Amino acid sequence: MDIFSRTERLIGAEGLSKLRSARVILFGVGGVGSWCAEALVRSGIGHLTIVDPDCVDETNVNRQLPATTLTVGRPKVEVLRQRLQEISPEAEIIALQERYSAGKDFGLSLYDVIIDAIDSLKDKMALLLEASAAPGKLYSSMGAACKLDPRGVRVAEFFEVRGCPLGAALRKKMRRERTLPAKPFLCVYDEEVLPNLGPEQDPGPGKAIANGTFAHITGIFGFTLAGLAIEGLLTC
Repeated sequence: MDIFSRTERLIGAEGLSKLRSARVILFGVGGVGSWCAEALVRSGIGHLTIVDPDCVDETNVNRQLPATTLTVGRPKVEVLRQRLQEISPEAEIIALQERYSAGKDFGLSLYDVIIDAIDSLKDKMALLLEASAAPGKLYSSMGAACKLDPRGVRVAEFFEVRGCPLGAALRKKMRRERTLPAKPFLCVYDEEVLPNLGPEQDPGPGKAIANGTFAHITGIFGFTLAGLAIEGLLTC
């Protein structure tokens, strides 16, 4: 099956070969990460590791690629791995139902690209610090909730991100703990922050209150991350 003929027509055989041989690891396959994973595999990435500890919840259906009424309760990485393998049977898709945390070894030095699409402030900061010290390229998603306007999605270096509460919280925490990323990296973000108008839902013990989200925004974030990763691989 010549499934990448249109890709090769645009970037040439050498470019497609770079994508097929690239090793990418993606942390978080929720609203942002799931769309990113799909775009990467449809673009010809040959080796993708997806990491996420969660199972599909019914509240995920409005915006997450693995989430349907039939997949509720199943591990997100397993649902997504099955879909990605159907798209590109020859791709190596490794699914890890694990949570990233400081000190946990995911072999980041082995990857050409590291993509952060996780929500936890503590874990996100630890990942950005570790990944920025690894040799591969790093790309990160800032907060994608509480947004409606697709025209506001932007890309900037981490310390140039403005108007994003998550980005501001990360920088504040890093400076307070006197630890900064080892190298610059690009982020996808959006300055729009709308109020939640619906009833507040109990997120469960140990979890933060969930903000409202839309699929078109999380999708744009995810596709933009994939685009940055592909561009970085083709130009290296």
